[in-house]
Amino acid sequence: MSDWVIRLIEQAGVLGVGFLMFLETVFPPIPSEVIMPVAGVAAAQGKMSLWAVIASGTAGAMLGNLVWYLAARALGIIRLRPFILRWGRWLTIEWDDIVRAERWFGTRGWLIVGVGRLLPTLRSIISVPAGLLKMRFSTFFVASTIGTALWTALLTGAGYTLGKRYHDVDRIIGPASNLIMAALVLGYVWRLWRQRARAPIGAETDQ
Repeated sequence: MSDWVIRLIEQAGVLGVGFLMFLETVFPPIPSEVIMPVAGVAAAQGKMSLWAVIASGTAGAMLGNLVWYLAARALGIIRLRPFILRWGRWLTIEWDDIVRAERWFGTRGWLIVGVGRLLPTLRSIISVPAGLLKMRFSTFFVASTIGTALWTALLTGAGYTLGKRYHDVDRIIGPASNLIMAALVLGYVWRLWRQRARAPIGAETDQ
């Protein structure tokens, strides 16, 4: 997979970087932990400008972020209410949780989105709740751009510094991504276990 990334970046330059980051955000075929360090190596070799690589990667990722945000905003959380009321226990979500989340996104959404962009796994999906809960577009855009630019610059800078040893980046960030994913899974199981005494899974909730 990384060989294909290298070839595309060598052939298409910064446009290839932006395209790959767009794909990674919309439908992750390859992680940004591979794309941006490879681009950073190319920048270190003088094939591209370091700042152009960061700008292109950020722009591509932001385009994907906007696709998810606008799609989720068009859907809206109200249309999901019947599903949440009936099957929310599987997701360890109740309608009261949605109401609280909506308040959080209204007051601290910039922090949630900004920090979320710096966390592996979460960075690609944080646009969905932001859109569903109709977070203000300007706040979403600014917070997402800042967080995405920081993440992109971090990975590009790592590849630039390590030169051809970009695989070392994945050895560090890869386990971190797995650890975060494991924490999310354990958190889900714990929440599901806490709800074991509630209404049977799949039971209709009248509200």
